Amino acid sequence: MFETKPWANDEPTLSELGGVRYLHFGTEWVQGAMRVGRPNELVLAYTQQMMAWLLFLEPSKTDDVGIMGLGAGSLLRYMLKNTTASVETAEWNPQVTAICRAYFRLPDSPRSVIDHSDAAVWVQKRRNIGRYMALMVDLYDAQAQGPVRDSLEFYQDCYGALSDVGIMTVNLFGDHASFPPNLENIRKAFKGQVLELPEIDAGNRVVLAFKGPLLNVTTAQLLGRAEQVEAVYGLPARRWAKALLAQHEAASKVAL
Repeated sequence: MFETKPWANDEPTLSELGGVRYLHFGTEWVQGAMRVGRPNELVLAYTQQMMAWLLFLEPSKTDDVGIMGLGAGSLLRYMLKNTTASVETAEWNPQVTAICRAYFRLPDSPRSVIDHSDAAVWVQKRRNIGRYMALMVDLYDAQAQGPVRDSLEFYQDCYGALSDVGIMTVNLFGDHASFPPNLENIRKAFKGQVLELPEIDAGNRVVLAFKGPLLNVTTAQLLGRAEQVEAVYGLPARRWAKALLAQHEAASKVAL
């Protein structure tokens, strides 16, 4: 299935500019970032959008959230700082974890577990089935040419790892050949319950996929929740809500 070290060509490297430290895998492609003076801030706009599930779900200390792809540890640091949920991260390259601990202030926490395994294997583990209220999927290698795990079976396993009501966010490239088949596979796996946020950064396109009963959320409810998310989490949630409303041309309701 894989070589002994499938991550051998993804050697982590660093760069720094304007007070922001960047993670690379030996290429110019940015795999993550941290503002040195404010390490818990989500620097890259797409990482902020990966938290868009907060528009619909509020995590508590009894909830579990899964992250696939550690990157520079941005989402993990943010979750541990701003929520009480427990977080398990699947990261197949232990060198990435080591560099995050050394240079990206990755915290040790009893609420955090990092599993050095392939995400496609991790998501199938018995302990993960039906476990997570949210999954954040950001799986890229050194070439950054679309996600490295993108099959229908993989997204079906992600669906299975969510609890009865759960949301997956996925980082895709909107202007890339990988986008249409990924979106189609996500739609099939999640029975068509999929929303897309506007393209940002260097072509990043974050997709939200929902598991559970259809929800009828009024415009007022969605915008009200967005205001709460902005106030509590400091994220541009009203912008997300307006984009989702515009996407569905819903003057009074968003059907999810």
